[in-house]
Amino acid sequence: MAVLATDNHKEPRDEDAISAPAVGARRSLRLRKFERRELVWLAVGFAACLSLFVFLKLASEITEGDTTALDTRILLALRDPVDPARPLGPSWMGSALVDITALGSPVVLGLVVIVVVGFLLLQGLYRTAAVAFTTSVTGMVASDAMKHVFARPRPSVVPHLREAVSSSFPSGHAMQSAIVYLTLAAMLMRVVDRKLTKLYVLAVAVLLTLLVGVSRVYLGVHYPTDVIGGWIIGFAWASLCWLAAQWFEVRIGLKEEQKKAKDAQ
Repeated sequence: MAVLATDNHKEPRDEDAISAPAVGARRSLRLRKFERRELVWLAVGFAACLSLFVFLKLASEITEGDTTALDTRILLALRDPVDPARPLGPSWMGSALVDITALGSPVVLGLVVIVVVGFLLLQGLYRTAAVAFTTSVTGMVASDAMKHVFARPRPSVVPHLREAVSSSFPSGHAMQSAIVYLTLAAMLMRVVDRKLTKLYVLAVAVLLTLLVGVSRVYLGVHYPTDVIGGWIIGFAWASLCWLAAQWFEVRIGLKEEQKKAKDAQ
């Protein structure tokens, strides 16, 4: 009986001894990834809330007229003191910035959204395309709504070098370009794998947003604070939409859809 008991006792195999630490390591890795993701969500959410606070503070200052003097000085500094109708710089700069400002127009932004959404659809990322389309369109609607709420008149201290008819604050071009370009960049960054490509996509989105905003001030159709307000609220909107997309990953299967699309390539 003693011999049988000894025979029935099995020594632990090497793979059994290794499997327990390996499982623990995998669990620890998943936990670290989860913690990093939660920290990113927290950081983005904090940045969005801070942006909203700064935007409301800026809107309050504008409503009380505290920024008018600074806005006026900046606009006048960009024009010829003898002839305010002539902007500073070479003649080609005005034409170039007229073209650049079109990158933030509803027509161009609408075309960009359609092109990117079409690309996502061709990649089989149907839910991702729906999120990108929804966030871009709702951002444009929010921009128009804010203009009606604040109803700030356009600058009158310098002649406009571009036709503008709506209210001034926040800058629709600055806000909508920030929403569309940053949101679409966030979506495209989730499709590509290489870090350099992700950085390139983000850099292009930020550069386009900055150029559009600067062009609005140079052309005299917006006060600088209009553009700053548009950038701030546009960034906040894009950040909130990014957080919503993260939440929807689990709810509507965005992550699984993206993985399947990559495997099919």
